[in-house]
Amino acid sequence: MSENSPRARRLADRIQQIVATMLDTRVKDPRLGFITITEVRVTGDLQHATIFYTVFGDDEERAGTAAALQSATGMLRREVGRQTGVRLTPTLEFVEDALPENARTIEDLLVQARSRDADLARQQEGASFAGEEDPYRKPRDEDDVEEDLEDGSADDPADEDPAGDARA
Repeated sequence: MSENSPRARRLADRIQQIVATMLDTRVKDPRLGFITITEVRVTGDLQHATIFYTVFGDDEERAGTAAALQSATGMLRREVGRQTGVRLTPTLEFVEDALPENARTIEDLLVQARSRDADLARQQEGASFAGEEDPYRKPRDEDDVEEDLEDGSADDPADEDPAGDARA
């Protein structure tokens, strides 16, 4: 079985529900902060579950929550085994999710990019083009073609056949 097997996904979802409920209702450790279970991954052999979580607060609250989870792991594993009914209860490993830090880093980068864009827009206000405003060739207007035909400076497209040979 792979990590993406339906059975492993179902077990991971069930473990997430059980652990979240237990942390909310049964674990009374004062070190436990405002915690959210973000994801659970179960190995293909259903023997190990990695539980990702986030904690709202500073480094001290995150450290306290990690210690509280470590001390409650046995009770949580016993409850997971009782409620899931699997033959071998998977070991539980709690890992702090890096998602909030990644989101904060991305938000900081976006703020920097907006600031640089605003600086660039201010620099462009008084700037002028070094050459022509638009240096690219454009298709000729029909008015220009008609003027060239009147002047005799352009070949008449009707004088040529589709094969490109000039008519005699």
